[in-house]
Amino acid sequence: MMRAPAMLALATLAAGCAAGDAPAPVQDASAIHDKLLVLDTHLDTPLNFGRAGWDFGARHDLATDIAQVDLGRMAGGNLDGGFFVIYTEQGPVSAQGFADALAFASKRSDVIDAELAKHGDVIGTARSAAEAERLNQAGKLIAFKSMENSYPLGEDLTLLKAFYDKGVRMAGPVHSKANQFADSATDAPKWNGLSPLGRKWVAEMNRLGLVIDASHSSDATFDQMLELSRTPLILSHSSPRSAFDHPRNLDDARIRKLAEKGGAICMSTIFMSEMKLDGGRGELFGDYEKIASMSEAAQADLIKKWRALDKTSPMWAIDFDDYMKALLHVIEVAGVDHVCFGADWDGGGGIAGLEDVTALPKITQRLLAAGYSQADIGKMTGGNVLRIMRAAEQAAGK
Repeated sequence: MMRAPAMLALATLAAGCAAGDAPAPVQDASAIHDKLLVLDTHLDTPLNFGRAGWDFGARHDLATDIAQVDLGRMAGGNLDGGFFVIYTEQGPVSAQGFADALAFASKRSDVIDAELAKHGDVIGTARSAAEAERLNQAGKLIAFKSMENSYPLGEDLTLLKAFYDKGVRMAGPVHSKANQFADSATDAPKWNGLSPLGRKWVAEMNRLGLVIDASHSSDATFDQMLELSRTPLILSHSSPRSAFDHPRNLDDARIRKLAEKGGAICMSTIFMSEMKLDGGRGELFGDYEKIASMSEAAQADLIKKWRALDKTSPMWAIDFDDYMKALLHVIEVAGVDHVCFGADWDGGGGIAGLEDVTALPKITQRLLAAGYSQADIGKMTGGNVLRIMRAAEQAAGK
């Protein structure tokens, strides 16, 4: 591996790149980026599926739309694919809560399938690392499915197999609140990590060959999953705690332990500053989660208010340079074999200079400038994710 020492890389970025260490020309970086397999491990884009007047197959403009991902921009920003998320809001830990959540998650899974089927000439569904590679070689975009929050499973772990059969290949136990499986990073502890059912969840995930996603898990939950799992963990959309001290982020010691066990942290754009929900942003966020049920006029009003707030009160107080500084630190701590990307597009992600997927080649350009090779970058953009998937696949049934 040929790369500059971390301190030199950080100094280069801080100085805006000295003449002798100029970044790769944009055209060269774009050409290299285009050759890479680029995956994002957490796409909340299904929130937009089914919107009146909105076409996933088109290329939309951030000035007039809220979505950060569509097929047009995936091609334009050289995002070859990723994990489309079945997200379920945490509700009551009760029989009725479980039933309602299961119905919601099942419907969201069906909506994803239906939307992808409309564009089968451009994007294909993948259920294994090998299928993803075949799609890429055939010139198609790649769609995996993941489950953010296993709450819809209730206390019936056989439902994991049902979602596996629907194409889910990655899942996390918890979201913003503690549930029947585990403690959340952003809630008071209930189990001090995994519940007894959560430990069985880990075993069933391993048996089925599903990748375990530790984003949103508390430190104790992460520690216990790392110890119990027979396959490497992934954090599909997490940031380093060194950049901002927030419980959703992972500290350096745990990043090293994750790497030692073969896992990877997928660098996000969220929680590297306080999340500003003032000026009505919090209410707009709640409305956005229901955007697929809005009229076109209501959508337009939401987008207008959202973009106005972006100008006066951005949700995140960092920019692309801050992001790159944090990313270089994560790479130095974990190594190129244990870093990936999950910006949290369409779920609150995006920062100044990295507003949507069309900006992704800029990351490749900066990594080249910092001394990383095309092979190193390729591991981080897609290779590490497929390696972890293969490990899960190979361990299935054992």
